[in-house]
Order: sequence, then C-alpha cells, then structure tokens
Amino acid sequence: MTKRVFAYIILTIASIVSVFPFIWMIVSATNKSVDVTKGRLLPGAHFGENLTNLLNTVDLVPALINSAKISISTTILAMLIASLAGYGFEIFRSKAKDLVFNILLLSMMIPFAALMVPLFRMFGSVSQTFPMVGIDTLTAVVLPTVTTAFLIFFFRQSTKMFPKEILEAGRIDGLSEIGLFFRIYIPTMKTTYAAAAIITFMASWNSYLWPLVVLQSPENMTIPLLISNLGSSYSPDFGVIMTAIVIATLPVAIIFFIMQKHFVAGMMGSVK
Repeated sequence: MTKRVFAYIILTIASIVSVFPFIWMIVSATNKSVDVTKGRLLPGAHFGENLTNLLNTVDLVPALINSAKISISTTILAMLIASLAGYGFEIFRSKAKDLVFNILLLSMMIPFAALMVPLFRMFGSVSQTFPMVGIDTLTAVVLPTVTTAFLIFFFRQSTKMFPKEILEAGRIDGLSEIGLFFRIYIPTMKTTYAAAAIITFMASWNSYLWPLVVLQSPENMTIPLLISNLGSSYSPDFGVIMTAIVIATLPVAIIFFIMQKHFVAGMMGSVK
C-alpha cells in the first residue's frame, strides 16, 4: 500500500510539472504583457484584445497555411517512402541490405546543423534550373525532410512483428509485391502509420532552423518563424506571443488527441 501511495505521489508531481507549462501558456494568452512578465497565474479578460492585436500585427493565416502545406506534404511523402524502405529492408533481407541499413543508421549521428550549408548550396544551384524547388520555396523545406533514418528504422522494427504468412497467402493468390504492400501491409500496419504520422507532422509543424535558412520571403513564412519574429521585436508583447503560441499548438494537439489510441498502440508495437 505504501509503495502504491508513493508511486501515485510521484506520478501526480510529474503530471503537474508536465501540464503546468501548457496551463501557464493558456492563462498568459488571456492577460496583458505586463501581467505575463509579472508571472500572473490567474486568467484575465484580454484574450480578444491579444487576438485582435495579433491579427493586426502579422499575417497569421498565411503562415498557418504555409505550415499546413509543408507538414501535410512532408507527412504523406514520409509515410510512403519510409514505410516502403522499412518494408523492403525487413521482408527482402540480405547481407548487402543490412550493410546499407547500418550505414543509414549512422546518418542519425550527424546533426542537421552540419548539413545545412551543403543543402543550402545544393538548393541554391538548383534554383537556377528548377526555380520551383529552389531557395525560398516551400518545396525546398519539404524535400530534405520527407524521410529520416529514424522513420525507416521505426517501420522496419514494426515490420518484424508483421505476420509473414499473410504475405505468402497473398503471393499464392497472385498479388504482386506492390499489391501486397498497398492492399495487405498498409491496412494491417495502420497503428504504426498513425504513430509515425503524428511524429512526422509534429516535427514538421514545429520545424524552425531549416525554414529560417531557406525561406526568405515574408509570404512564405511559417508559424514558428512568425512567432520568432514576434519575440525579437524591441518591445515584445508577451500576451500576443502567447496567443500566437496557443493557436499554433491547437492543430498538433487536435491531431494527437484524435489519433491518441493508435499512437500508443503503434509505439508499443514497435518496441515489443
């Protein structure tokens, strides 16, 4: 009994520590800037004023649309490419493929900051021939992040638990390998796709460093860049900033709560 009480106390403290930043963010969005700097923890009546000031100060809607375009495109492409790679590495195993996979995992050790300069130069040279995928385009933000070594590893680990007998039955019925992937593998692994989609969407939506480098026009600004600009002014309005952060958090929070059960099942399935 004592151990259970102690465990609940620890869990309660951990929950409060985890939830408090979100509560403070929401409360701060309802207060004036001076109240935020004073650390006021009681809700105010200035959310409408902060929202009006935010809409009058920056182009919020275009930034949200740009972030949505980038995040949705990245998520769709990443799910297709990473799952194909993970499926291929596990189902069609060989020593050569295992070597390639190990080299791929080594790429996780390279920080993205070390890749920014060569990536920027590459897209800069491409800009002259293919302007649609060059510097200062949303495509340039999407392409370097359409898949990662982590996502490929995630799908391969999940595929280890995939019942191979189903694939054999499909081959006997005359399905091609592409048909097996799209008609059997994808529907069976929907929880894995849900977990990977949430991780990818959140990472893409919150991406800051690469969009900061490659996007140069105000009309291509994403929501993290917009919030950063709000905070870099000479006299930042913290109430407005917190309102922008609350609005930027809503899409990710809604998607997570909708797909929460699938996310947990997918994450648990990938590590069994």
